[in-house]
Amino acid sequence: MSEIKIVQGDITKMAADAIVNAANKSLLGGGGVDGAIHAAAGPELLAECKTLHGCDTGEAKITKGYNLPAKHVIHTVGPIYRFHAPEEDAQLLADCYRNSLDLAKKNNLHSIIFSSISTGVYGYPADDAAEVAVNTCKKWLQKNPSYEMDISLCAFDKQMEKILVNYLR
Repeated sequence: MSEIKIVQGDITKMAADAIVNAANKSLLGGGGVDGAIHAAAGPELLAECKTLHGCDTGEAKITKGYNLPAKHVIHTVGPIYRFHAPEEDAQLLADCYRNSLDLAKKNNLHSIIFSSISTGVYGYPADDAAEVAVNTCKKWLQKNPSYEMDISLCAFDKQMEKILVNYLR
């Protein structure tokens, strides 16, 4: 049975069919979780990302995982908070989760671990982002009842873990 779990720790050390990178539009690495994923995966990830020609906000693209325990990396570009109207920010963030899950399904993947998209340097408030993440994942599972998908939402620290657990209840 498909489920949503909350995990806490370093996403680059977690095994799954895919981990989701909170990428920038270039897909060529950056700070935070993006830089950590690129560093852990090795230079082959950057080489493959160069062939993807970037990614728009809310969209998702897939690569191999290379030196990561995860088989694949799904790169998605979250909204920069307050760059759009609040409703548009929420829609774009939901698109990140939905498009990542759709891409995982298209590639016959059955376990996915999401980083907390847009909550770092992009400034999305953790509570609001957690609500969007949990609600979007729940809706996706409801719309895909026959597809087995284990979804994990990864919190880098205990504070984000507590926020995510609160919204999952």
